[in-house]
Amino acid sequence: MLVASVIVDIATRALDRPFNYLVPSQLVPSAQVGCAVSVDFGNRPVVGYIIELAEMDEARCAAVVGDISKLKPLLGVLSEPYFDTVSASLATWIAHEYLCTLPEALHLFTPPGGSPKVKRVEGEWQLVFPGVGPVDDRWAVLTEEASGFVPAKNAAKQQRVLEALSCGGMRVVELSALLGNVSATLKSLEKRGVVRIENRRHMRGAMPAVCGACCAADQLTQGQEHALAAIHATAAGETASNVVVLDGITGSGKTEVYLRAIDETLQAGKSAIVLVPEIALTPQTVGRFRARFSDDVAVLHSRLSAGERFDQWDLIRQGRAHVVVGTRSALFAPVADLGLVIIDEEHDSSYKQDNAPRYDARVVARKLTEMRGAMLILGSATPSIDTLASCAGGAHCERAWQRVVLGERPSGQPLPDVQIVDMAREFKGGSRSMFSQVLVDALAGVYERKEKAVLLLNRRGFASFVLCRECGFVPECPHCSTSLTYHERSATLVCHHCGHIEPMPATCPQCGSPYLRKFGAGTERVEAELRQVVPDDMPIIRMDADTTKAKGAHERLLGEFSASEGGILLGTQMIAKGLDFPDVTLVGVINADTTLKLPDFRAPERTFQLLEQVSGRAGRADKPGRVIVQTYWPEHPAILAAAAHDRELFLEQELPSREELGYPPYVRLANVLAWGRNEQAVRQVITELTLAINSSMISAGQEWEVLGPSPCLLSRLRGLYRWHTLIKAPVGADISAVIEPVLKARKVNDEVRIAVDIDPDNLF
Repeated sequence: MLVASVIVDIATRALDRPFNYLVPSQLVPSAQVGCAVSVDFGNRPVVGYIIELAEMDEARCAAVVGDISKLKPLLGVLSEPYFDTVSASLATWIAHEYLCTLPEALHLFTPPGGSPKVKRVEGEWQLVFPGVGPVDDRWAVLTEEASGFVPAKNAAKQQRVLEALSCGGMRVVELSALLGNVSATLKSLEKRGVVRIENRRHMRGAMPAVCGACCAADQLTQGQEHALAAIHATAAGETASNVVVLDGITGSGKTEVYLRAIDETLQAGKSAIVLVPEIALTPQTVGRFRARFSDDVAVLHSRLSAGERFDQWDLIRQGRAHVVVGTRSALFAPVADLGLVIIDEEHDSSYKQDNAPRYDARVVARKLTEMRGAMLILGSATPSIDTLASCAGGAHCERAWQRVVLGERPSGQPLPDVQIVDMAREFKGGSRSMFSQVLVDALAGVYERKEKAVLLLNRRGFASFVLCRECGFVPECPHCSTSLTYHERSATLVCHHCGHIEPMPATCPQCGSPYLRKFGAGTERVEAELRQVVPDDMPIIRMDADTTKAKGAHERLLGEFSASEGGILLGTQMIAKGLDFPDVTLVGVINADTTLKLPDFRAPERTFQLLEQVSGRAGRADKPGRVIVQTYWPEHPAILAAAAHDRELFLEQELPSREELGYPPYVRLANVLAWGRNEQAVRQVITELTLAINSSMISAGQEWEVLGPSPCLLSRLRGLYRWHTLIKAPVGADISAVIEPVLKARKVNDEVRIAVDIDPDNLF
């Protein structure tokens, strides 16, 4: 008999294990690992996924499942396989490593659209994904008999239909829009064998336009040659590790290396996945890849509708696209015979998911490529400290990764000169503007030469907070422990965490004073003041979370900037990396201290990376670039190192501090979170959980450092109180093995929710 191990699609730890079901003989041909099935669970039909199939005789079956008579049969097979045994094993690993449930992990590999439902239609069980599924178009096509067919003299509509179809097939809906209702006419022509009606798959959503030509470079730099040689050696199994790190300065041609590596992967009959950190990068990146690989490219990211994501996902599953480009979740695309995974801008924090399953795409990619026998390329101009530690080997990694340095640009241009402007000195000199005189003069030069500039301010809105100068009152969000941000165009106060909006008061709600002052500067305010210092006809294009809300806004804004003759691209960190505009000669950083002063141990590293990345937007072609960094902390090592393009200068200061304080890459972290509407209940739960974890550690013979419990930095979010406990373990320790028994033994508490973030990217 054939027995299926099934994960029921109910995300609760009490049911977080496989259940055995008998596969009826009539379902044996269609039952495969990865299929969605309908099973009887608790006397109701639910959806499940087969993760294993085993042929058993009665004796073995009795030994495995006990009483055979209690083994329920599958009710029905609902789909073709969504994943294979390797993906099922990877999902099991993700569930353990990141302490999520098996259904949550398996959903990474199933079609987009959320949890499916099962329903019975005309005696058969069917799978229903909310709002998604394939859509067929009806097409009218002339047959061979049409060449000899002559319509009657009074059949004018038939004649017009034949004329419309003479140049090729046409969608019936388009034909109706052109000629009016043609249903009866088409039926008549179909009966005569003149027209054939076909159902063709309709692909929703227009693909991003190709951003210019992407021809292969005539000549590679020495660094690119070395990188391709390292990739060849890794693909041939000549190296200890399957990971290659491209450590290339901005504009060094990493994309050309990616393209050539993918080309060789395709020629070997395999597929490739390319991850990018920002949706803003996807249009430009997809354009380059589609220019090189035509329609063999599919795209997956969160700005696509559920139907568009399903169509792209299904295109990949059918084997009609062998190159997948997208953000984090594209890693789980159902590609056939995976040969290569590329993670561009690998240092970026967006590769860590902040809700269940809280996986790190870089770590999962390493596991995936090991299981598939594929290769992983990590590329960045500013590799993370963790990645650099893995390249060094030792306790950080079983096998040291191969690091290849790309230290020159194909254009021959050096990295742009960086000038630090001390804004405190500007203020003492009488300047009250957010723009230094150096930056104003540089923008004037860009305008005169009809060049382009990029201005970075990593804060959206008009002002970071509003303060009453009489009593000191600051309007705060009623649901989060944070101040509200003022937005000029709508004259509203907005919480950027929960979305709460309220009108800007005319007077102080606390004392009635009319003296409400706006402090701090957001991109909206920078845009308003920028228009006062540059010529009226100089285009200013603002990109932040407010201006890119609409679908297609990224493509539209980048297209406007690309097409403009001179202009300024003003935005948050989404414009700091990956974008390639050859006519950008000036980069200005309005306030380099925004990320530097965050209470997070990675703040200096992120500041250095952000400054180095945004600096690289300038001087990428034949014109030299210039970078102006405005700061109130000009002596900080991260700023000095970025200005000198000297990573070692930064690491000399940062690594000893990390080691002394006990932070990655010298330890592993786990952040145990609890949240709920009753603060006392939250505190009690996190305290009990911390004690239980301590007991589990003692039982496992571990002496790890446990900090907390304590309130989170953002102690209240969307009306929920938040507490956490931080665990520090040695590098390589299996933290999940210690915490998992505690979570499974914990009784469900509807009042307080908990989560464990393994290897957290931030501790907010």
